Amino acid sequence: MKRALCLILLSFILLTAAARITPRGLLAFDSVRASASPAPSTIKWSDCLRQNSEWYGSDEAVRVADNLLLYQRDTGGWPKNIDMAAVLNERAHPALLQLKKQTDDSTIDNGATYTQLAYLARVYSAKKLERHKEAFLKGIDYLLKAQYANGGWPQYYPLRAGYYTHITYNDDAMVGVMELLRDIAQKRSAYAFVDESHRTRAERAVEKGIECILKTQVIVQGKRTVWCAQHDEVTLAPAPARRFEPVSLSGYESVPIVRFLMKIDHPNQEVIDAIESAVEWFKTTKITGFSWVERPDPSKPGSFDRALVSDANARALWARFYEIGTNRPIFSGRDSRIKYNVAEIEAERRNGYRWYTDAPAKLLEVDYPAWRNRVAALNCCKARASEVEEPF
Repeated sequence: MKRALCLILLSFILLTAAARITPRGLLAFDSVRASASPAPSTIKWSDCLRQNSEWYGSDEAVRVADNLLLYQRDTGGWPKNIDMAAVLNERAHPALLQLKKQTDDSTIDNGATYTQLAYLARVYSAKKLERHKEAFLKGIDYLLKAQYANGGWPQYYPLRAGYYTHITYNDDAMVGVMELLRDIAQKRSAYAFVDESHRTRAERAVEKGIECILKTQVIVQGKRTVWCAQHDEVTLAPAPARRFEPVSLSGYESVPIVRFLMKIDHPNQEVIDAIESAVEWFKTTKITGFSWVERPDPSKPGSFDRALVSDANARALWARFYEIGTNRPIFSGRDSRIKYNVAEIEAERRNGYRWYTDAPAKLLEVDYPAWRNRVAALNCCKARASEVEEPF
């Protein structure tokens, strides 16, 4: 109840401030004190990692970084689906401080936590403000603590009852965390300030994460395929999530997983086999001769409808979910009943979810050939080194 009241209060503050105060009258939050000042130009939070390097040393970048410190929970993590770049009125400050105590909304879903950490690292590297470094390290500790012993990450930590406890590949959650930790482990420039202890722990967490990825790759009739969007945290078996997200092989979530594996500098044979098997599965399951289109339809919610239509010139598509064992595309509405035709589920779900994707196309056409060439070059270097080492 207390959390709900805080959220209502915060929403009221932000909405009324936006409605009643001119832009020049907005109050930007400073980490030391709140003072009246003209509102700086803002960026969209979705663009926070797309700015040029000089921008991260600007006053605007620091303002957004200080926002992140307010939104960061005492757990070290962040909640999701909030525009954290928006200018805050001074009256939002007490409500945000109260919400810091929440322990049930820290998550890695929808880019949360690892995006905030990547942003803080860039601003700290540019400005060297200690408060940003402290928040960053607290967030890294959160991610390291959240990792399961088997190497996976849950969607929420502290754990939240329900499908949220599953190892979560959905919407790039686990891969996003691992990419951040790998950048730290590899001493990328934005993370040069990270101490050796955190760097070593990040490296080990990535190793465990890779082990989990390899163990969760679904095997059908003795052959490796791809991954489900989420896996049981104990058995590692494919697991369902929301009512319209069934146990399946994912044509979407599996793409960033494979791409992550392709970036391993010196892949062992198990990693190579995992990649080759997944690529073969993508080749086998592509859908040709059809387009996923949106058409006006006043009778449907939102006044549009989506449909799979014949199109001889269409780019290859993949379904979001495939039935394990048959590789048939599957769909489900809020009744959780499996359908084999997307037209058979209710319009609300048909039009409100990404049922098809072309994401594997670039993986097959660009990333995979480049990776194959790199692996071939590595093998060639190994062969030459072996020849040099042979005694006469």
